[in-house]
Order: sequence, then structure tokens, then C-alpha cells
Amino acid sequence: MIVKKIGVLTSGGDSPGMNPCIRAVVRTALFHGCEVIGVMEGFNGLINGEMSPLTYRDVGGIIQNGGTILETARSEVFRTKKGQREAIRELNEEGIDGLIVIGGDGSLRGAHALAEKGVSVVGIPASIDNDIWGTNMSIGVDTALNTIIEAIDKLRDTASSHNRAFLVETMGRNSGYLALMGGIISGAEMVLLPELEVSLQEVADTIEKSYLRGKNHAIIVVAEGASFRSSELSTKLEELDVGFKTRVTILGHIQRGGRPSAFDRLLSTRLGVKAVEVLLEGQGDVMVGLMGREIVVVSLEEATSRSRAANLKFLDMFMKVT
Repeated sequence: MIVKKIGVLTSGGDSPGMNPCIRAVVRTALFHGCEVIGVMEGFNGLINGEMSPLTYRDVGGIIQNGGTILETARSEVFRTKKGQREAIRELNEEGIDGLIVIGGDGSLRGAHALAEKGVSVVGIPASIDNDIWGTNMSIGVDTALNTIIEAIDKLRDTASSHNRAFLVETMGRNSGYLALMGGIISGAEMVLLPELEVSLQEVADTIEKSYLRGKNHAIIVVAEGASFRSSELSTKLEELDVGFKTRVTILGHIQRGGRPSAFDRLLSTRLGVKAVEVLLEGQGDVMVGLMGREIVVVSLEEATSRSRAANLKFLDMFMKVT
């Protein structure tokens, strides 16, 4: 099949680098003589026919912006067969030959569902949790990590001034990647991850040891999916009297925003270019990802068959440098 018109959408949670990726998709497609149709608000917009052409000018000046100009949403309707039929009908009425879906695990599952019904789809991994199988890095991870360490660096100033233990909660319901890497590169005393059970006493002992060593602060990085939520943990630690008073900072959605880092801009651009090239080669039901230094193509079935967890070998390294 000859691809003349390509659709592009962003879906699920936003991540820094989605805009550079949209830009790369649009300009690469136009370079090859294809029309590009932007779909607003993810799969919801696809079902509702909220689409419009994208030109060079539409994506000019967005490479440095966080968020996504196409906006994003989570669609419960699309999970149904009826919703997927409506989406395919809108694609056919618009004359779209191939679709590029930029998003996380749920978005890629949606892309795979369309592909199984005959749509030519290429997925691009964008998830600050870095939990997508088949790629070493997803769009937005590096920027989110930079946001986390900047926040922790600032919190350490306050923690040191007031002799406090700060519990810093990062995103990561099922993957502790951000908490683990954030803990390593910020010099935290401990990290709590969904992948590893840790007792309250272990946390208390770590903070107390820091106090007894003469430190004037302690930083514990807590993934939101860890054994203890940070607010609950703070209350329990106060009851145990570990030397430091504890304070909680939940970083929340600031991790999703901000200007994409140099790494994320380059990764987004490479993935966007490759996604268009893959469609033009006639491939579908695949995802483009980063393996080592190379951009690779993996099947969407494989990419959505399992999740990428935090590499606990890094935890061994963390324990040696705390």
C-alpha cells in the first residue's frame, strides 16, 4: 500500500518531548510528499473526528515546549469494540493510510488493537516511568529525572537548614525507575520502589543512622507505588522518633512538564523520523525504540506483552555509594 496521508496523535499521560516528536513526524512526512493529519485529544479525538492538517508552520517553534500541541486524553470508549470501530471509520473517511501513536503502555495497546483490525500503525514510546518494553528509554524520562534532581537539590538546602528528613515522592505506580535513578544521582540516603518490599524498621534505621553519623539531613526518595505512601510513612516515622523530624514533598505532575532536555529532543526527533520511514516502508503493528545507540523496530505485540521494571542492579550500586 502506498502511504500518502499520515495521522498522528498523542495519548495518555503527557511527557516532555512529545512536541519535538510531533514536529519530527510532520516535517519528515512532508519531506517525503505525504499529507499529515493531527488528531486532537488522543483516541477520543479519533473517535469524534477531531482532526486537522498539519503543516511546516504548525510545528514551527514547538521543539522547546513541554506538553503536546495535539493535547491528550485517556479514552474509556476506545477500549470497547464499538469505540475502535468508530475510530477506524473516521480514519477511513479522512483517507488516512497510516497512523502514528505517541504515548505510553495503554496508548500502545490501543495502537495494537487498531493494527489487529487492519490499520497500519506505528507506536512511539512516551512515558516518564520508562516502563515500556522494547526500548531502553522512552520520551520524557530524561527531562523528568532532571526535574526530580533539581527539586531534591533545593529540598536538601531546606532539610540541612532545619535538620529534617525529607520524603520525596516521585511518580511510578508500577515502576521505580524514576525513584531509583533520582536517588542515585541526587545522593539520597534511601529509595523505596514498587519492585522491592522494604519494612518500616529498615527505613527508620536508615534515617537514624544518618542522624547518628552527624548528618544534618536525610533524603528518602519514594516511588508512588512503593510499600508505603510518603504521607503514611512520615506519620509512622514520627511515632518511632528517628532523630530527624520528617517532611513530605510530593513532586506530582511537575515531573510531566517543562522544557524537554537535549537528550529528549534528540530522542524524540530520531523516533519521529524513524516512525514515518517505517510506515513508508509498508510496516505496521510495530513500535520504534532505542536499543543502545540504535533506533530499532519491535512488534507492538512484544512491546505490550510485558512491562519494563527498574533494574535492581542499579540498587546494588546505590547501596555502595550511600
